[in-house]
Amino acid sequence: MTDDKFLTIATTSEGVYKEKGSRFLAFAYPVTTEDEVRELIKELKKTYFDARHHVYAFRLGCDMKTYRCSDDGEPSNSSGPPVLGQIQSNNLTNILIVVVRYFGGTKLGVPGLINAYRSAAADAIANNQIVEQFEMDTFTISFGYETMNSVMKVIKDEQPEQRNQQYDNVCSITLSIRKMNSETLRNKLLSIEGVTINE
Repeated sequence: MTDDKFLTIATTSEGVYKEKGSRFLAFAYPVTTEDEVRELIKELKKTYFDARHHVYAFRLGCDMKTYRCSDDGEPSNSSGPPVLGQIQSNNLTNILIVVVRYFGGTKLGVPGLINAYRSAAADAIANNQIVEQFEMDTFTISFGYETMNSVMKVIKDEQPEQRNQQYDNVCSITLSIRKMNSETLRNKLLSIEGVTINE
């Protein structure tokens, strides 16, 4: 794999595991920021407010260096790490998995909990599609209307994704391109007089 390629999940999915009356409901989400992670956990805690535990693990970024997990009141290392382990063993990033537990009255012990949380997380991943994505570089360019043709020619040649276009006396377009192709695009645009790049 080149440095800007990574594996993640295509969409949201759910998994379930039942053991001795306890139910473990797993929810997997594609995410890109810690803010998204916080929001999703908050939403699930609101929806499943009557559950005993909301265990989670996430990993972010192409370099996979941002990751965290929480046992949320379960015995130490019995729940968060097994969920994170499923993310790691599938080599996934930009993913959040939350496992909501409804206690069934019978204690499972640490080995039982590890197996339950791991199995629920694995089920959520199995019910999803693993996709290959590229790390993207996104930035906004501003330019005068008179340089429109030159700018559009570069965009046509390099084929970045275009968003938020505004055409006026001063025009702006937000562009998104695979990171490894970003420098070429930036240099070509900056060689056009009057083009500025805003991150």
